[in-house]
Amino acid sequence: MFPLRGLTPTPLPSLHLKTSHLLPPLNVTISSAITNNYSISDEDLESRGFNLHRTVSDLNLDHLNKVFVAVGFPRRDPQKIRLALENTNSLLWVEYKKTQKPVAFARATGDGVFNAIIWDVVVDPSFQGIGLGKAVMERLMGELLEKGIVNIALYSEPRVLGFYRPLGFVADPDGIKGMVYSRKKNSKR
Repeated sequence: MFPLRGLTPTPLPSLHLKTSHLLPPLNVTISSAITNNYSISDEDLESRGFNLHRTVSDLNLDHLNKVFVAVGFPRRDPQKIRLALENTNSLLWVEYKKTQKPVAFARATGDGVFNAIIWDVVVDPSFQGIGLGKAVMERLMGELLEKGIVNIALYSEPRVLGFYRPLGFVADPDGIKGMVYSRKKNSKR
């Protein structure tokens, strides 16, 4: 439901986080403002049979790859997934306790200070529609904002833009146009 793809035949819309409404009043810390505003609490997720993880330890990459494929990503080389995750600044994944498999995932890369890009937001199709995508995104964005990173971007397929808008993302702020490198020759000049 929420796949984001790296290289695709056509450029994907770039979305940037509009932070003005997400920043707390000056007398409230960013972390408390964000953690108190989760749509589903950590306790509720746990009571529904899910565990939250913020590291790659215990993450079975073959199972994660199956989620990627289930949402329409091409099958990825597990060694390349491992390398990508080693170069990831922040990640969050949700495990279904009953099967001990990942069912939701998102990660962010960036400079750790000013900029971040969110990648690979996925929810296993069997678990879509119950708030796991939103839970992962809220926590990942909270972590980035807590670090002071406010220029947060992502690439989204047009069919899921509506998922990101309520989270504060807007397309093309200030007329900025995203571009994606493509190996195909451009027939238009």
